Amino acid sequence: MQNNGIKLLGAILLIANVLLAQGTTNHNKFRQLKQELANPNVYRTASGAPGHEYYQNRADYVMDVELNDKNQSIKGEGSITYHNVSPDQLDYLWLQLDQNMRNPNSDTYKVETNTINSISFKKMKNDFPGGFNIDFIKSEGKELNYTIKKTMLRIDLEKPLKSGESVSFNLKWNYNINDRMQIGGRSGYEYFQDEDNYIYTIAQFYPRMCVYNDVEGWQNKQFLGNGEFTLPFGGYEVKITVPSDHVVAATGEIQNIDEVLSKTQQERLEKAKKSEKEPVMIVSQKDAEKAEKKKATSTKTWAFKAKNVRDFAWASSRKFIWDAMVVHQETKDVLAMSFYPKEGNPLWEQYSTKVVAHTLKSYSSHTFDYPYPVAISVHTKWIGMEYPMICFNGGRPSADGTYSARAKNGMIGVIIHEVGHNYFPMIVNSDERQWTWMDEGLNTFLQYQAEREWDINFPSRRGPAYRIVDYMKGDVSNISPIMTNSESVLQFGNNAYGKPATALNILRETIMGRELFDYAFKTYANRWKMKHPTPADFFRTMEDASAVDLDWFWRGWFYTTDHVDISIDNVKWLKLNTKDPKIENKIKEDSAKKVFELDITNQRNKEAIPQTAVEKDKGLEDFYTTYNPFEATPEEIENYGHYLKHQSKHKKEIIEKDINFYEVDFSNVGGLVMPIIIEFTFEDGTKELRRIPAEIWKQNNEKITKVFFFEKVVSQITLDPYLETADTETYNNNYPRKMEASRFLQHKKPYWRTHGGGSNPMRDAKKK
Repeated sequence: MQNNGIKLLGAILLIANVLLAQGTTNHNKFRQLKQELANPNVYRTASGAPGHEYYQNRADYVMDVELNDKNQSIKGEGSITYHNVSPDQLDYLWLQLDQNMRNPNSDTYKVETNTINSISFKKMKNDFPGGFNIDFIKSEGKELNYTIKKTMLRIDLEKPLKSGESVSFNLKWNYNINDRMQIGGRSGYEYFQDEDNYIYTIAQFYPRMCVYNDVEGWQNKQFLGNGEFTLPFGGYEVKITVPSDHVVAATGEIQNIDEVLSKTQQERLEKAKKSEKEPVMIVSQKDAEKAEKKKATSTKTWAFKAKNVRDFAWASSRKFIWDAMVVHQETKDVLAMSFYPKEGNPLWEQYSTKVVAHTLKSYSSHTFDYPYPVAISVHTKWIGMEYPMICFNGGRPSADGTYSARAKNGMIGVIIHEVGHNYFPMIVNSDERQWTWMDEGLNTFLQYQAEREWDINFPSRRGPAYRIVDYMKGDVSNISPIMTNSESVLQFGNNAYGKPATALNILRETIMGRELFDYAFKTYANRWKMKHPTPADFFRTMEDASAVDLDWFWRGWFYTTDHVDISIDNVKWLKLNTKDPKIENKIKEDSAKKVFELDITNQRNKEAIPQTAVEKDKGLEDFYTTYNPFEATPEEIENYGHYLKHQSKHKKEIIEKDINFYEVDFSNVGGLVMPIIIEFTFEDGTKELRRIPAEIWKQNNEKITKVFFFEKVVSQITLDPYLETADTETYNNNYPRKMEASRFLQHKKPYWRTHGGGSNPMRDAKKK
């Protein structure tokens, strides 16, 4: 009985604590981000900057890789030197084996959900023999013990790697290259059947070191397909053996130009280093077409070297046309280059390298000078993927050389986006496996800036606030907060690209202003250049460098699925009682006349009663016939004079100017607090805009009332007139309410997707 009593008491206390906790939970949307963010420490400060004991480990690679053009496979051998700069002792090392995602037994296929209507029969068959084959891992000639766990490999060290020490080991491996056109992938090959040629875009081609840091320890979360890559910085010396008629583009600089380029090509390359306005052809279309027809049987080895990069990728084909131009910066010159087949022309020859150059200039103006020697755009079909100094970009015209506006703008947009990834996450090296938005969202935001700097009318997909409205007002069960791990994100494009890009644009244009935002954003970029930032580092830096408290914004936009829907619920028009009998009595008189004239009986009696009895018989008139009860009496006028003498100068001014007061009730329907941007239109047609900070909601997150006053009479009140807050409903943004036409056949796709659409006006014009 005693035990039961203790259990009962314990249960009562537990329930009481739960109820107490629920009752004291702070639901105010302006509470500070304390529980959500990790505590500052010696590695990462409260300001958002790296701490005085911040560290990052390093991995240096030396590799020899060979491409087999007959059976589409790669074999490689090399060494990795891992430097432990952390204060910790490491008993083992973790590496990424991303190609194992293509193993037939991969979890990627097992966890994929589908229905009978959406199933891919190509994936059902799933007979591609993908994945790494590890021949050996050795250190000082001795085999090391290792364990492969799906897409991760653990090396068990013979002795612990102490702080400040380094370890080197050798590896040998091989794998089969996937056909991207058949089974997809970030890298792989495209086969051109008519001429029996290939374009290889190769990445994740070697076992890559994982990041070890103060936040995650080893970042060895399995690769399932969405969560991209978290990698340490290091140096790369890579030799790539390919057919001798292939042209190779890669991360880094060519080390053996004399061996791989002809004298003519070398001269053209030198000319390109001085050409700032137009790209110079290093390998022309005529050269490439000649190589396509006559295939070499010998091989050639290209040597590349890259410093302080987090990864290495390359592309190879005998089909490549190659052009380049220089981009001048204060710190160094950069070669902007493109590699593409004839199938990419005329689009690629006209635009690609110039877009690369434009991207470098635009992004650098918002962050820092591009630190690498080259920036490369490689043509592929359908894919867009980024690596240090090199990216693979889609955008192919029709076979007749014509193209739609959609194809052109899509190509320009993807080149800007993928080249832009050099800044985020290749240089500002965030953890893509955990937080996709930290690279995709920030990059998409800068992409929007670069697109508008390219062409003010560029049909940008993401960035403007109104573009995200349909997503944010959608079914909440199919929406996840931005702060969601990449593999668990719902609606990946909207969540990781569109919404964070829009949030940053709203910060820049509406909440912080361009000057404050640009300074803070540039501060973040420079603080974490060549380092590993976290979301907390970004959030804290943006506040630290601007003196703007943004905790409410981060919480609403990044931690919840609330949306913006602010409503004007009611408006009261008020005037101050002046106590001037001439004015107040006249108002009463006008009001009485208005009521009389509106009365339906009086309106009908004007016709039904041609003349009243009093109008017919003058004998019925008396004093009250002409008496005006609204006329000010001498006593009222005298009393008003005494009253006026005792009023303040400010109140006298309000009385004299006959100020109009408007008491406006607002409600936060969507749950996401935002500034109130309100435009008043007056009877004379003039307008006035008022911007009220989001803190107006600090005392009540749901309903507020605000009084405005003007000398003029207001005829219309409009919320968010410039569509800058992503307000999802516009019908409640007007007072009085406005009727809005809805076209039931209206297309809802963004302009950029439909403009040019399935039609090809360029081809149609040629036919004429």
